[in-house]
Amino acid sequence: MKFRVAAFALAALLSSTTARAEGLLKVEGTQIIDDSGKPVILRGMGLGGWMLQEGYMLKLGEVGQQHKIRAKLVELVGEERTATFYRAWLDNHTTEADIDAMAKWGFNSVRLPIHFDQLTLPADKEPKPGEDTWHEEGFQRIDRLLEWSKANGIYLILDLHAAPGGQGNDLAISDRDPAKPSLWQSEENLRKTVALWTKLAARYKDEPWIGAYDLINEPNWSFATPGKGNGCDETENKAVWSLQQRITAAIRKVDKQHIVIIEGNCWGNNYRGLPPVWDANMVLSFHKYWNRNDDASIAEIKALRTRTNRPIWLGESGENSNGWYRDAIALVEGEGIGWNFWPWKKIGFNQPLEIVAGDGWMQIVAWMTGKGPKPGADEAFAAMMQLAENARFDKNIPKPDVIDAMMRQPHDVTTRPFVPRLLDKAPLTIRAADYDLGPPEEAYHDTVDANYHVATGGERTPWNIGMTYRNDGVDIARDADGSLYVSDFVTGEWMRYSAEVAKAGRWTITARVRSAKGGRIGIDERGVAVPASTGWQIIKLADVDLPAGPGTATLRAIDCTDCEVAELVFTPR
Repeated sequence: MKFRVAAFALAALLSSTTARAEGLLKVEGTQIIDDSGKPVILRGMGLGGWMLQEGYMLKLGEVGQQHKIRAKLVELVGEERTATFYRAWLDNHTTEADIDAMAKWGFNSVRLPIHFDQLTLPADKEPKPGEDTWHEEGFQRIDRLLEWSKANGIYLILDLHAAPGGQGNDLAISDRDPAKPSLWQSEENLRKTVALWTKLAARYKDEPWIGAYDLINEPNWSFATPGKGNGCDETENKAVWSLQQRITAAIRKVDKQHIVIIEGNCWGNNYRGLPPVWDANMVLSFHKYWNRNDDASIAEIKALRTRTNRPIWLGESGENSNGWYRDAIALVEGEGIGWNFWPWKKIGFNQPLEIVAGDGWMQIVAWMTGKGPKPGADEAFAAMMQLAENARFDKNIPKPDVIDAMMRQPHDVTTRPFVPRLLDKAPLTIRAADYDLGPPEEAYHDTVDANYHVATGGERTPWNIGMTYRNDGVDIARDADGSLYVSDFVTGEWMRYSAEVAKAGRWTITARVRSAKGGRIGIDERGVAVPASTGWQIIKLADVDLPAGPGTATLRAIDCTDCEVAELVFTPR
């Protein structure tokens, strides 16, 4: 059922695809334009987790960095089998099918987070100090990604996500080992970073579908207190600007054409001390997570755009609810700012594609995080290879609600049915979790519909408490058999359901509900009583007369503290 629902809803989004840009991107004043001079709003996704795994994407947040994850896998199954797993992961995670889907769903760009170790050796492992060993296999992976992107009219943005040594104290972002010199503490790491960009620019200098070079992802380093802090209080950021100037100069020796994207300290957002812009073809990136989607949240970066007369780009955002996505994208696009969300896929529910973990992988997770026994080597290897297989596009679970929130809802707030429905002669069962597609206050109302902890200073809290199936504020959970239901349906919340009524008639509407404390729900303001019970029970909501044509019903929690709803049933009378 989930795949049929997803296929319908995603097919309905194809009308939202944008006109294709043409030719090399460049900067003109505060706009990014294509070869024809037409302004381009970049709408893209980041391939987080492909060349660089962060622990949380694999349910291993407590482990963190990729090199730690890899070391634990070696402990489980040995070096040879771990290498086999990582080769399969790289082969499967991102394929032509992924890029085809991006284009069909309306994206026009993709950001590739590069781990430097896919392209060159770490400085301390080079056979000859000061020289660079290049991994052709890694470059060929980028070549293939470029070919897929080019075939779909999608711009590929190269992002150095993990620089040699690591660029910050948020360790997992760049797979940094704090026992070794960081990017900022080693001249050899700095030199290797410049050499890597020189190599990339020389390889892709004539490729019009390379959209830009994103020089250093999210520097987050406090220079006054190395090893502590993320650079948010830095007032000059001299080393950050110096390195990016140095990289730009090296790129321009071999590539005069492509856009360079710079990022500030403090996860890309601290631009204090920025010298006069040093390149005519430069874009300033900012990142936006867990704050308000209001004018104040982008006022500072907009002022920087005006002062520098250069475009700004929301280079990374995401990890929030559909309502937050819709509001963030509407906000920035309204100011002529393009965006790139994060990530395209992971184990989890709040991105376009979900990777199914599998029970075996979750046993590995339990062991790695100190919550379960160590699996046997053969069992663990089978689970690892199953995870690598599940990373393939055709094995992923698509999330039509996420795509709809990104591509349609910023421009169209009307609701659409989550799945096509026809009220005719037979009873129609509607799962409670299949409420309409649309933004908060149009398709549903929930007391918590996003995470704003950066703005509020509070804890990171889930908006969908069950963290499954859909990414709205509606709380969805699963019974022991995997069946879905809406949980934590509390006073004032509601969900809308649309259907096509074949002909006018009278219908009886019932609901399958439960509530340990009892309550009151309904499709009108009066509602009906929900008797206190720990088991599912059927209650009659109303008899209604429905005219032929499009129709909607809104299920409301009139007086509930713990109501749960599994389904609605419409029965003709």
